[in-house]
Amino acid sequence: MKLVLWDIDHTLIATRGLGRELFGECFEHVTGVRMEQQAAVDGMTEPVIFRETARLHGITSDRAMFEAFARCSSERHRLRAGDLRERGHALPGAAAALGSLASLDDFVQTVVTGNIRAVAETKLAVFGLDTYIRFPYGGYGEDHDDRAELVRTAIARTSDALGNPVSTTDVLLIGDTPADVAAARSAGVAVLGIATGRSTRDDLAKAGATETAPDLQHLAVLRAMLV
Repeated sequence: MKLVLWDIDHTLIATRGLGRELFGECFEHVTGVRMEQQAAVDGMTEPVIFRETARLHGITSDRAMFEAFARCSSERHRLRAGDLRERGHALPGAAAALGSLASLDDFVQTVVTGNIRAVAETKLAVFGLDTYIRFPYGGYGEDHDDRAELVRTAIARTSDALGNPVSTTDVLLIGDTPADVAAARSAGVAVLGIATGRSTRDDLAKAGATETAPDLQHLAVLRAMLV
């Protein structure tokens, strides 16, 4: 059994600023402080982004505050699904790549993302990219601050669900940031770096990506890594 772990933002979809807008709404809802600046988000998990953003505003946050933020974010994404559909988009080749892998025997696809699970599900469902994703098998922002631990979590959940251990040699992570690459390398799995975010192919290669591609329309690279 081969396991493919997808990042979401800037790998499968783009929210075109709506994600930051909703983050700001929920940050103010929980802290009572208007968000003037946001911590770095590329490759970061939601608890880290919330904690560091709070720190930028002189606020010391705790887990209870993050959980309140997560509930707000889940609800706001659900209520603003129409706006997300109108303002955001699935990235070129995303649907075809998911469908192509689903047509292969003995493949499982899930996500490893800094998003909380409810938000991840909403984002992919809005653009019709949820069909082939086994969400219960994934690793999510609420699971751990460290992305490498999210990779390990996804492998463990998939192994438990299938009743058969998934070897790290049969796992491929697909992401767009050096943080995705670092997480995969730390967890001992292969990684395909997709230059659909702020990082170039050279950036991803220097970070240690097993292979790189300009986008998900280059299915030959993806299939070659999974043979």
